[in-house]
Amino acid sequence: MAIAPESAGIDEIARVPARIADELERALSCSREVVDLAVTTFAAGGHLLLEDVPGVGKTTLARALAQAVGGQVRRIQFTPDMLPSDLTGVNVWSQAENRFVFHHGPLFANVVIADEINRANPKTQSAMLEAMGEGSVSVDGVSYDLPDPYFVVATQNPIELEGTYPLPEAQLDRFMACTSFGYPSAEAESHMLTAADWSRPLDRVEQVCSPDIAIRIRGAARHVTIAEPVADYIVALTRATREHDGVRYGASPRASLFLGAMARARAMFDGRSYVLPDDVQQLAVPVLAHRLVLDDAGYGSETLATARALIAELVRTVPVPRV
Repeated sequence: MAIAPESAGIDEIARVPARIADELERALSCSREVVDLAVTTFAAGGHLLLEDVPGVGKTTLARALAQAVGGQVRRIQFTPDMLPSDLTGVNVWSQAENRFVFHHGPLFANVVIADEINRANPKTQSAMLEAMGEGSVSVDGVSYDLPDPYFVVATQNPIELEGTYPLPEAQLDRFMACTSFGYPSAEAESHMLTAADWSRPLDRVEQVCSPDIAIRIRGAARHVTIAEPVADYIVALTRATREHDGVRYGASPRASLFLGAMARARAMFDGRSYVLPDDVQQLAVPVLAHRLVLDDAGYGSETLATARALIAELVRTVPVPRV
């Protein structure tokens, strides 16, 4: 049952992300870790990039999240011939009103599923970049605000690279987190086959809150405390990526800000008003790995796996503060 915005106190607001994750887990066959990361990214006000093979539930995850927060969802299947106006919308002449009227594109939704974003041409990718970074789009010199909350779940298939346009580092940096689903366990896959509603998993998802509550969740996450030693630890991790052998360009200061935002949301998710080093360690790989440019940089799953292993090594070796 969804909670009403006017009756929700701060304590109840803080418990909503865990309830959303519970609803998503009922509809998805992926691990709870992936579900928690998606909800944490949403609560932190960021965007999520999913890199994995087709058919593992990436689109279902985004639709389930939109359904749980009562938001509007739109799906965009990217292709090389897509134009920026296919995303943003266009001005169309209205004879009845004797003026141009703006027709909103699919970017105008609370949750946008950007399927195979690496198949879009660079001009279309740049339009997506503005929407993610600014929360608005520009059409014929006029800026239009996107809905609030706004959450982009982009997917790309790392094993089919023919006819794709690798995302530039500036656009990858806009994604607060990046992860892979992986294949479901044998037990979960067997349950999918025997479930009566196997073709309609979203029927199991109930609305937990409204978009207004989702906005308050993001506001509450921003007020979670990060002590100075933990902030120094975040900076130490990101700086270590810039000094590591084999890394051409390490994580930017934006990465530090995003890691802090994710750690705040994770702390609230776990019912705390303060961030622990454990929160930072759990989120370092999905927040930092996709931002690294390696000396032998390629494109695909092997490069990302190398970057993830490097971040995991830094998590083990960078001294952890006592708080």
